[in-house]
Amino acid sequence: MRPRKLILCVEANEQVLSVRKFLLETRGYRVVACASAAEAIEYLQSATPGSIDLLMSDLLLPQMDGNELVRRAKHLLPGLPTLIVSGTVTGYDRAAAADAFLPKGACTSAEILDRIRILVARKRGPKKQLPPATEREAVGTQQHQLAVAS
Repeated sequence: MRPRKLILCVEANEQVLSVRKFLLETRGYRVVACASAAEAIEYLQSATPGSIDLLMSDLLLPQMDGNELVRRAKHLLPGLPTLIVSGTVTGYDRAAAADAFLPKGACTSAEILDRIRILVARKRGPKKQLPPATEREAVGTQQHQLAVAS
């Protein structure tokens, strides 16, 4: 059985946070819910690298906006995928620090889940690629020469 993916969900509105947590948990994700950016930063600082699969945050948070949270999170955990959700129409311009942006209320739950699935899958990174054929041939020739010499 595969381990469930962990999403750090940050939202100041308790009702929205509760609904979002329910939506994600019923789809098989583990969710750590934070009501503030400071709480999320505290959690990120204590987290083991690679243990969090996605940071999902509202753009407008008290004391620190979602962009600043994303910047700090990426400083702490550079490979962490991030998603900002906002109800402000002009929020897209302000959500430049995140990997993805979704307008709150203008997208369906299915669209949110699909974007999350893509971002979590991207965290695994690209498959290991072989070097170009000319490099493989050069390495093979060197290995052959070393084997003959010994």
